[in-house]
Amino acid sequence: MTEHERFIVELANAAAAVTLPFFRSDLGHEDKGGKAGFDPVTEADKQAEAAIRKLIAERYPDHGVIGEEYGEDRPDAEFVWVLDPIDGTRAFISGLPLWTTLIALRVDGKPNTGVIAQPYLDEIFLGGPSGARLIRGGGETPLKTRSCAKLTEATISTTDPNIFNGAELGAWTQVRAAARLARLGCDAYAYAMVAAGRMDLVAETSLKPWDWSALVPVIEAAGGKVVNWRGGAPDDNGQVLAVGDERLIDQALVTLKRAAV
Repeated sequence: MTEHERFIVELANAAAAVTLPFFRSDLGHEDKGGKAGFDPVTEADKQAEAAIRKLIAERYPDHGVIGEEYGEDRPDAEFVWVLDPIDGTRAFISGLPLWTTLIALRVDGKPNTGVIAQPYLDEIFLGGPSGARLIRGGGETPLKTRSCAKLTEATISTTDPNIFNGAELGAWTQVRAAARLARLGCDAYAYAMVAAGRMDLVAETSLKPWDWSALVPVIEAAGGKVVNWRGGAPDDNGQVLAVGDERLIDQALVTLKRAAV
């Protein structure tokens, strides 16, 4: 591993030490959504991000940080850590082990290293310059996406069709109709399954930088590709398409492009 890959695993383990005691406990959560709708945040989110930020400040005081809970600190730095301490808070408060900790390192504005970590299952999906691997139980297994040439043969996912607006929902519905199998409610864990060669495509919208930055190096180091709905690099518009086999991109974009922003 590179120095930054080793450190990002250290960060994931530090976050796990905070989040696991809260999972399936009786500790409550707050609703930060207000009139916009239910948007829970837990004390585990806040404490985990604080723990990650503390380690970054100690090890790399000149690096920037962008986090869901505590905002931005030097977001234009050469090296910037992008943090989502608990992606899938709804799954977390429901006792479902599909939530993840997402951590990415951007170098000159582009995701370079990332982890999708599920500590309850003891899984860290790591992607970076040295490749992609699953770290579990003290061992490492290479990650590789699987071949899937046709959308009609693909297993696909989105967290919830309700995240889509009218045009987006129409586009997703057509992609889903063409695919072999669709699974819902997996949050970022679905992207880990693309990297592991168990699923083939994930399409989502309204994602923030901390939602998608870690996914890019994990999936792409495993042989896949992450693009926006126009076919370019993911951006602040939040529409993301991740595939294990690049041949699926054009097939999915036939409909997704109609709703691209």
